[in-house]
Parts: sequence; C-alpha cells; structure tokens
Amino acid sequence: MNRLQELQAWYLSQCNGIWEHAYGVAIGTLDNPGWSLEIDLAGTRLEDIAFEERSYGISESSEPCENNWFTCKVERNKFLAYGGPSMLDEIIGIFLAWAKTHA
Repeated sequence: MNRLQELQAWYLSQCNGIWEHAYGVAIGTLDNPGWSLEIDLAGTRLEDIAFEERSYGISESSEPCENNWFTCKVERNKFLAYGGPSMLDEIIGIFLAWAKTHA
C-alpha cells in the first residue's frame, strides 16, 4: 500500500457518520510552488498527542534546497504540513509514521 492509500485508509477509519461532517483532510497547492496538507485531529486518537515539529531546508542555517523543503507541525488541533512541489509524499509519510506510533 502506498502512502496516499494509507492516508485514505486513515481518513476512512475516522469516518463514523459524524466526524467527517465537521472535520477532514485537505491537500492544496502553494504559490511558491508547493503543497499544503491539513488534517483535523479533533475527535481522533491523535487529538491530544504531542508532535515534535519537523522541518527540512527552510531554516536560516540550512543550505538552500530549492524545491526540496518541508515543515510539519500541530497547531489548534490540526496537523499542518507544507512542502516543495516534490515533497507531498514525504509529508504524508511523516503524518502516517506519527499516526502509526499512536494507533
């Protein structure tokens, strides 16, 4: 199973007739260019689980990475991730790895 299929399975496992009406998963694009991933954690097992912010290629001390950058964090009960145009699979993988450790 690839990461997109795993994310779909995680989403489906949250759907209970109520959760999906107020919460969900959103994948979008950025204008720099890149991807955004927002996943609602309210009402899931991950709701109150700490997540250590991760980033690559965007700090002041990092080497310029052009399109190979990402940042992932949890704020306001949402997993928020942004990354370069080739990093969508990577940021989905970061979410899934965290979710699996707390399944």
